[in-house]
Amino acid sequence: MYKAVKRILDVVLCAFAVIALSPVYLLTALGIEVSSPGTVLYHSMRAGLNKKPFKFYKFRSMHPPKGKKKDMCVADTDRLFPFGKLIRRLKIDELPQLFNVIKGDMSIVGPRPMTVAHVNDLYAGKYEKISSVKPGLTSAASLYDYTVGDTYRDEGAYRKEVLPIKLEMEKMYVERQSFGYDCNLVLRTIVTILQVLCGKKKFKDMPEYLEIKRKADRDGV
Repeated sequence: MYKAVKRILDVVLCAFAVIALSPVYLLTALGIEVSSPGTVLYHSMRAGLNKKPFKFYKFRSMHPPKGKKKDMCVADTDRLFPFGKLIRRLKIDELPQLFNVIKGDMSIVGPRPMTVAHVNDLYAGKYEKISSVKPGLTSAASLYDYTVGDTYRDEGAYRKEVLPIKLEMEKMYVERQSFGYDCNLVLRTIVTILQVLCGKKKFKDMPEYLEIKRKADRDGV
């Protein structure tokens, strides 16, 4: 029942959001066109339910790469153009993924979709279960990355300090998913984006993070 209701809400809410936000789509596309040469949309292959690949869309926020691209962990901020930086910070670059949800590739709430190139390495062992649900637009791990991970510029430090926490949060979601938790994550996401819009930069520790740290302390990790 939970999955059926979730799918209905995904389609209805995202279809409504696409219509309501159509002026934002248009303005964003125009802003990218005048800010940077290249396509308006960016896409990459991501792993969906049971690691099945799908084409994942975003509004382009960076200039096209001239050399080797950075790994998936840390944003190549040197390539961000000013308008791209703005839409990235406000999560407007993620709006094309509403169509991924309507198509059935994603859900509103769920683990963030991993790149196909990295999914087998990261979603293995105790984290294999993360791929047993559809990826989503938002999750606790996504919020953690938004408020903490985006402050990292060193890939090694990100992999050591941020990525393990994100994986634990994604696993926690799969184990605890429910309609109530989904609503909680959506509300927290909206509030966090509004806080960023108002200029907030420092956020208190998330409850999921505190729980993970308490468990690590008990286990002596």
